[in-house]
Order: sequence, then structure tokens, then C-alpha cells
Amino acid sequence: MTNNHKNYFSYRILEIIPGLAVWLTFAIVIFVAIWHPLIGVYIIIAFDIYWILRILYLLIFLLISWFQYRKATKTDWWKYLKNKHKTWPEYYHLIFLPTAGEPYEIVDITFDNLKKTNYDLSKLIIILAGEEGFKDQFLAIADKIKNKYSQDFKEILVTVHPAGLPDEIPGKGSNLYHAGHETKKYIDTNNFDYKKLIVSVFDIDTITHPDYFSYLTHKFISHPNPYRASFQPMAFYHNNVWESDMITRVVANSTTFWLLTDLARADRLFTFSSHSMSWQALVDIGFWQNNIVTEDSRIFLQCFIHYDGDYSVAPMHIPVSMNTVYVGNLWRSLKNQYKQMRRWAWGVEHFPYMVWHFKKNKEIPFKKKLVYIWNQTEGVYSWATAPIIILIMGQLPLWMAERNTTTTVLTQNAPLLLENLMRFGMIGLFIVALMSIIILPPIPKKIKVSFWGRLSRYSLMFLQWIIFPITMIIFGSIPAVDAQTRLMIGKYMGFLVTEKKKI
Repeated sequence: MTNNHKNYFSYRILEIIPGLAVWLTFAIVIFVAIWHPLIGVYIIIAFDIYWILRILYLLIFLLISWFQYRKATKTDWWKYLKNKHKTWPEYYHLIFLPTAGEPYEIVDITFDNLKKTNYDLSKLIIILAGEEGFKDQFLAIADKIKNKYSQDFKEILVTVHPAGLPDEIPGKGSNLYHAGHETKKYIDTNNFDYKKLIVSVFDIDTITHPDYFSYLTHKFISHPNPYRASFQPMAFYHNNVWESDMITRVVANSTTFWLLTDLARADRLFTFSSHSMSWQALVDIGFWQNNIVTEDSRIFLQCFIHYDGDYSVAPMHIPVSMNTVYVGNLWRSLKNQYKQMRRWAWGVEHFPYMVWHFKKNKEIPFKKKLVYIWNQTEGVYSWATAPIIILIMGQLPLWMAERNTTTTVLTQNAPLLLENLMRFGMIGLFIVALMSIIILPPIPKKIKVSFWGRLSRYSLMFLQWIIFPITMIIFGSIPAVDAQTRLMIGKYMGFLVTEKKKI
């Protein structure tokens, strides 16, 4: 057997492990519940207690990030930057905006928002990156955008990613890879200092906080080594939140609060969706990987491995906002939501990548390797299994015990005990629901509502969290199991562009 075949089979084993662990867990849980229901009852009670304690533990980090967010958004960072850092004019921002067939209205909103940012716009270089598959539409949009905004920014670069290149997966990663190389030509031609360039990567519907670039520049200059760090902002899904249905709103907000807990735990923070980093680091690693789906988080691992573990993610407690997947039709929106969550869950592909490259790299401290592998593995495993286990084990052992007439005092009281545990866990859900109301943007002027209509809309935004346990399974566990199963059987995913539409 050649080395290539050995490497292939070794890597395939690593790809199988996460999905196999998930299905073995489900099989063992069902077997125990049927074979010995009483043991199953003990297990689910212990499991529920563990998750209640874990929720309370995560609430601590959520509140830490929350107060830092409240503080950050009350600061005038543009004024602070000019007073604090006299060298700020030396830095330029490269803003990558990959597109794939989005309409002009979406692109225009993003550029209009960038124009209103509290920063020196002559320091912003925007790269509008299109796909050859949408070339005619894209170039027409790019011309309109350049005619409207070219005088506002330092430069608007337009790139078109060729279709059908070998060894690529069509999608955001390969588009960015091509755009990065094209941008490097511009940077080199104009003799920019690599160390004075800050890169931000946004989805085309991303609306940045007015002080985003002021805050980012401050964080970059203040960082002890900004060339060994990425910068991760908070992710809101508020652009069309008032027009969206309650299901997509709850799923989108769940992502926001999940990221908030991670922002307070830098040791487990990966880059996600919109993020920023140094141009120097980006060039050093050869830009984004062009043959994977989850390039937004993989870029961190590329840097982490390239710099022998000397790379981290710095939290930014200031938000960027994107669209929910709602496109005006409920059923189509729910399908898009499922596919989006499955694409995010495809981050399980990082497990074999980490194990494979960590084994080869002897310079990364063993403890660091262990921490990152554990965090990634436990995260995707719990994502797929925990809600389903709570659902199955909360019912199946009790039903089997009753059917087999093996009821005991414990099995008789277990439903009440489990119900009380779940009520205790609702404390966390109540806090999240309250926070979700506080961070809501104003109701758009185009939505005409009376005082009572406004009150009812805000009330619904709070009460909609009742459906969270359902969305956690349908749009959490199930797409995660789907993604890990696909990786296990070698049914690899391509990049699916989330449909974006102005409502």
C-alpha cells in the first residue's frame, strides 16, 4: 500500500470517529433504557443535573460578556482612538465582501452602512468579490456600486472568482482565496506596509456597528502581538429580525448567545462568520483554504498550526449584524435555516484536520493540542447528542419501567423530579429572553404599528423563547447529526449559499 493510500485511510478513520461516537451514544442510551429502565432513570437524572449545572456555569460567562458589550457600545471609540493612539492614521482596513448572486439592494445597504461608519473612510479599501457563475449580474452591480461609492473610500476593488478551478470547492472560501491573491497584487503594486493592514471578512449582508473600525483599530494597536491574533466581534441577526418568523428568530438569537459565552472564554474561541485579522498573517498562511466549507473557523486553525500554537482569538464586544434566513416564505425559510445550521455543524471537519496536523507539528505544546481537540470534539458531540438524549431518556426508561411493571418509588417520582429540574433550567432561558429584548433594534418605520401593536410585538419577542426546546432539536441536534453522519460515510458537503433577500 502506498503512502497516499495509507494517509487516505488514516484520515478517513479520523473523519469517521465523531459520527460513530454520536451513533454509538444513541445506541447505548436506547439499549440501557430497554435493558434496565431503572439504570436509565438514574442516568437521565444525573445527566439533567449535569446540564443544569453547566447552563448555570455558562450563564456566568454570558453575563460577563453581556456587561462588557454594554460597556463597549456606550463608548465613543472614534474619539477614544484619536486621543489614545496617535499612530492610527498609519493603518488601513481591507474589507472583503464575497458575493454569490445577491441582489443589488443587499449590496447597496452594506456599502451605505460602511459609508456611515465613524472612521476616516479614506483608510478603507473594500474588495467586492464575485463569482463567475453570476458574472453578468455581479459586474452590473459592481459598476453601480463603484459609480455611487468610489469617491467615499480609498479604493473599491472588484474581483471575479473563475468557475471550475481544480482542487476547489465552489463557495466562500475559494472566492476569498482568489480575492486575497488579487488584492495582494494591488497591495504590492502600491507598496503598502503589510503590518499596517487590518483585514475584515464579512458576509455581503453584514451591517457593522458605527464604531466597529475604531474599536478594531484600538484592539489591534493595543494587542501585544496583533500579527498572532484574530479579532472576533459579536454576531447579531437583526437586519430583518422584525420581519422574520419566530422560529428563525429564536434559532438566530441562539447563535448570538452561544457566541457571547465563548467571547468570555478565549481559550476555546474560534473565528466565526465575520471576523478580522492582520494582512501579514493572512499572507503568511497563503490565504483562506479553498477546498473546505467552514473557511471562517478554519482560518484560525491554519494560523494556529502555522505559528506553532502561538495564535489566539481576541474577543471584540461590539456587534455586527446580519440577516436571518427569512426570505418572505415560511417553508422556504425553514429549509434554509436547516441547511444553514447543517453547514455550520459541518465544522466537525476540523476534528480530523486538527488531529492530523497536530500530530505532525511537534512545536505546539501538548496541553494546547489537547485543549483545542477536546473543546472542538466535545462541542460538536454535545451539539448533536445532548438535546436528543434529554428527549429520549426523559421518556423511554419510564415508559419501559411501566410496561415491565418494574416501577419503584424513584420511577414514580422521576417525572416530577425531571420537571422541577427543567423548571430550574428555565432560569437561564428567562435571562436570555430578556437580553434578546434589550438588544433588539427599533421597529422599522415602514412597519406601522400603534402603541398596543408595538407592545404586542415586543411581548411576542419575549414569549417566542418558549419554543426553544423544539428548535434546539430540529435546528440544532438533527442538522448536527446529519453533518457528522455525512462526514462519517464520506458524503461530503459543498458550500451552500444562504439565500438573502430584502424584505
